[in-house]
Amino acid sequence: MPLAGWAEHQFASFMALTGSPALHSLSGAGFLVERAAINGFAVPGAVSAGGGCRLIATRDNWVALNLARGDDRDLLPALFRDETLNPRDDAAIAARMAGCDAADMVGRGRELGLALAAMDEAPVSPAMTVTTTGIRRAAPTGRAPRVIDLSALWAGPLAGHLFWLAGAEVVKVESRTRPDAMRDGDPGLFALLNQGKANVALDLHDSADRAALIALIERADMVIEAARPRALLQFGIDADALVARVPGLVWLTITGHGVSDGAAGDAAHWVGFGDDCSVAGGLSAALREATGRIGFAGDALADPITGIAAALVAWHRWTGREGGRIIFSMAGTIRAALKREQDAEPARLYTSLKRWAAATGRPMAEVFGGTPLRSPTAPVAALGQDSAPWLGGTL
Repeated sequence: MPLAGWAEHQFASFMALTGSPALHSLSGAGFLVERAAINGFAVPGAVSAGGGCRLIATRDNWVALNLARGDDRDLLPALFRDETLNPRDDAAIAARMAGCDAADMVGRGRELGLALAAMDEAPVSPAMTVTTTGIRRAAPTGRAPRVIDLSALWAGPLAGHLFWLAGAEVVKVESRTRPDAMRDGDPGLFALLNQGKANVALDLHDSADRAALIALIERADMVIEAARPRALLQFGIDADALVARVPGLVWLTITGHGVSDGAAGDAAHWVGFGDDCSVAGGLSAALREATGRIGFAGDALADPITGIAAALVAWHRWTGREGGRIIFSMAGTIRAALKREQDAEPARLYTSLKRWAAATGRPMAEVFGGTPLRSPTAPVAALGQDSAPWLGGTL
């Protein structure tokens, strides 16, 4: 699979760093195909494996338009400035896109809160940016790290899952009213990534719940979140201030496109998911260059690639007792992984892209799986089943 070499290299480093025997039966490449194997996805063409994102030709380029959320299509009349457009008519959408410039579509769509990417764009942020350097912890804790996982969907929960496999104590925090959409949307992957984690449910509109969450974070070693910058701040949860105050606290923020950039727009607020961020990172452009084919390479690879990268960086910091807030760009992480493959193993990358293109339409797990499909080995906590002890401060 494309970028499998990068995933194997990073995962091997994580195994060596943690020394956890639970990791030794796994492979980095296996995480890249896991969702596809669970759901029976085929190698995609111009429509992503999960079906929510498609590559559409514009006047001057190709644009990945991700309509994975239920209300995304309601924004399409505003995107095309045409209230008569039927947002459920894919042919009409493609016809309108063909008359537009890619940069205009991507810029306008991102302002509206849609997830789009142009095939030939360059990520505006590097793979990771350290925004706050925290206080160094004076001495080792003498225990495995305690992780608060505020994230949802795939990249963040995968990082939390890797921490759990490495022996960490992981607490997944969900909203009581808007739990992780993966619970119902992809229960098989949800079970794999969230097994063994304690589960806390709260309401950030409730002042007591907010105070309890802050107290929980202050007892933690790592935090994973993927919220928009304003989302936590408006509830009085200031990541940078907490990192500056709590010795050794490592805070991972996973974003689609990284930190703000005045020249390119407010990238920290752009919506991004695995498929469109993979396009923004250059993966579909590399496929086109190697094979002449327009399509998606991998299944939303920016998610598992970023999850693996974030886990390795955070564990390094934890072992070094060095706190900090690190903002990951999924698009930038794909670009970094792709560049590493282009520089270190160009022949392997070219071969993997050619093989990928030749396998279009075939079951992804059959062609690229290589390892048996995993099953959960630990219970998956019900929503909020561990709220009382964790929010009450007894743990």
